[in-house]
Amino acid sequence: MKQLVRRIGQTVALTLPVVLVTTGTLAVTRVPWAPPTSLDQQVVAASSGDGAGIGRAATTTTTSDGLAPQDALRVALMDELRAHNPGSALDLLERAMREQPTLTPYCSSLASELGKAAVRKYQGDVQRARTFARAVCDGSFAAGAAG
Repeated sequence: MKQLVRRIGQTVALTLPVVLVTTGTLAVTRVPWAPPTSLDQQVVAASSGDGAGIGRAATTTTTSDGLAPQDALRVALMDELRAHNPGSALDLLERAMREQPTLTPYCSSLASELGKAAVRKYQGDVQRARTFARAVCDGSFAAGAAG
């Protein structure tokens, strides 16, 4: 009997740390600050309603207007810039990157184009355009505004 209790105690002592580490690791991967996993991106793509779905890249699909998602976003950003200001367009860009992670490869080029368009909107006033700059896509907006 004594040996049976000892064997059970040893088994628990060996397996309990493994179980705790495994469950702790799995719990940490689901916190908001953790980098997204491919499963997270697939879930976002499947639920985003942009037609990308699981197993299909967003860059090869088209929107209802016949545009690729990054081109549709570009149009929406330019419309927002014209209608409001570069700040609201950058907000839209930041929100799109958060909601559609498959578009992140296009973030810097889109932000740079917004910077150039902002300078055009303000008739070449680079200083005024740069007042809207923020850290969306590594400061590409400011680089685009500078030329």
